[in-house]
Amino acid sequence: MLNHPWIVYLTAYLGVRVHRARTAPSRGASAVEWVIITAIIAGVAFGLAALIKNLVEQKQGEIESTFGGGGGGKK
Repeated sequence: MLNHPWIVYLTAYLGVRVHRARTAPSRGASAVEWVIITAIIAGVAFGLAALIKNLVEQKQGEIESTFGGGGGGKK
């Protein structure tokens, strides 16, 4: 999952951007750059959360169909 090409690319890209911002002579990252970096990180986090949610819901559906709803009803 963490070896997906987009995740590897974004991690490398953000690493380069942060490194440049930290090592630039007498110039820190502007507020706009930090907002962009934060937005990218938030987008990746929300994307991963949505992916994990979908995977969990799929497995839940498989389990429910396998066990016929779980059999936890009243007798």
